[in-house]
Order: sequence, then C-alpha cells, then structure tokens
Amino acid sequence: MKNYETVFILNPVLSEDQAKSTVEKFVNVLRQQKADIISVENWGLKKLAYPVQKKSTGFYNLIEFAADPQSIQTLETEYRRDESVMRFLTTVLDKHALEYNARRRKGEFNKNKEKKAKEGQAA
Repeated sequence: MKNYETVFILNPVLSEDQAKSTVEKFVNVLRQQKADIISVENWGLKKLAYPVQKKSTGFYNLIEFAADPQSIQTLETEYRRDESVMRFLTTVLDKHALEYNARRRKGEFNKNKEKKAKEGQAA
C-alpha cells in the first residue's frame, strides 16, 4: 500500500450539508476499496486562481490515505462521474511529504505564524 493525498474542488453553489455529504461519499468509496483514511480536511470556500466552469470560488477538500494503486482509478472515476467536482488531483506521497503532513496536522506551521503575529503586535 502506498500513501496518497487527493485534493478536490467542489462547486460553490452547494450548501454546506451537500458539500459534507459529497466528501463523505468519496471517503466511503476509499473505505470500500480497503484504504486507510489518515485525515480528511475541509479547507473551506476559497477563490480560484482562474475561472473554472464560469465559477471563481470553490470548496477545497483534502483526503490523505493509504491504499493500493487500483483504488485510485476507482476514486478518480467517481470524481469524474460527480458533477459537483470541478477539479481534482491525486498524488503519491514520499517519506518527506509524509513527515511534512504529520507536522502540518499537529499544527506546527500555524504556531509559527501565530508567534510571528504576536511578536509583530508587541513591537
């Protein structure tokens, strides 16, 4: 089993509940393929770098998981079938990316930003 992460952008016209149920659908597709879900993150509504399907924003989501390579084909087929998915990207993670993601999940990088912000306010 290899480690992967997939980022996908959902249509901004979806309600919060619809977006959550869509994410849950993709998590269930992975579970049916015997994948180990490491983390699921909702990054929220963000502005796109360029318009996609005449939309300038989208709901960003990330799923990190360990699975067999055949599972990726099934997941990406489901992405293509779902009209609410505007874009997706699935990548294989190497040991450095795994270490980085573990640190990011712990919040190490956010603490540094908060620390710098506090230092900036004190000055």
